[in-house]
Amino acid sequence: MLTFSRTAALINQMVQDQVIPGASYALIDGAEWHTNQVGVAQIKPTIKPLWPDAMYDLASVTKVVGTTTVAMQLMQNGQLEIDRPVHDYLPTLQSTTITVRNLMTHTSGLSGYIPNRNALSADALLAAIQQLPISERNRNHRVVYTDLGLIIMGQVIERILGAAIQPIITERVLQPLGLAHTSFQPRLAQTVPTTYSMKTGLLRGIVHDPKARVLGEHCGSAGLFASVTDLVRFSQLMLGQIDVPAVLSQATIASLYQDWTPNQHLRRSFGWNLWHRSDETLPVIFHTGYTGTLLMLDRQRQRGLVFLSNRVHPVANNSVFLPARRRLIAAWLADTVTN
Repeated sequence: MLTFSRTAALINQMVQDQVIPGASYALIDGAEWHTNQVGVAQIKPTIKPLWPDAMYDLASVTKVVGTTTVAMQLMQNGQLEIDRPVHDYLPTLQSTTITVRNLMTHTSGLSGYIPNRNALSADALLAAIQQLPISERNRNHRVVYTDLGLIIMGQVIERILGAAIQPIITERVLQPLGLAHTSFQPRLAQTVPTTYSMKTGLLRGIVHDPKARVLGEHCGSAGLFASVTDLVRFSQLMLGQIDVPAVLSQATIASLYQDWTPNQHLRRSFGWNLWHRSDETLPVIFHTGYTGTLLMLDRQRQRGLVFLSNRVHPVANNSVFLPARRRLIAAWLADTVTN
């Protein structure tokens, strides 16, 4: 197995520099994988250690583990057509032009401000999202990353399957994979806390994302809590190392390692972001989460990185964390080509 020395050193440095309180991570190299944890789970109001199978708020990594995977199931089964207008599936959507491809590649042009968003009911928020304007200048021509597309995709899936998106993900993804430490409703004691303030106290076992808190089981963009070992198993499926046909066929999984944007030059797959290397045929697929999570998968080299942190604890510091995350991605990419 590769040493991944740059990656491990960078994660240790992030803890030492107090960029993150701690992290649980896994390094995958073919059939071998290694997990480790550094730092602590909590520093406010008191210091608490990390533990094996600690569950982290995945934030937007939910999009690829859950909603994207179910959407691909429906495409695979012929229940969802890539270039069909979303309005055909979701008649309450104001736009009649955006397609499933647009939603899944962040090329829909959806944008807009929703007044009093966090004070709305779930139904009112979903209705407001469906009435947001579309930038026809951006649609098909520009990737603008947003939660909105995957929230609407969750609504499409609900219409097709007749249930809320989060129970659907549990039944169709988490249970067939046997992910015992992945849940939308984790036990508090199993979770690593996110934010803390004297006014609001410690946020633990409750999703950090405010839209996800409002939408509850109808949110397809965030809400999952998971352990590093569970995400290793999910990664093994996506790398083609294990076969679980009840989740996705290997042919469908392989199709994710390519550009699916309308003009096929904007470097987004369905749900996943792409990292292209000039010397390789297949890009790396990856996704980040606001709370400090990262999943990177290199199918060609059979290598992966699962990185889980609660970098928003006790408060978020984007100016420090985001550059550190870029360095972490660069370190892992460099380690994967070490002979």
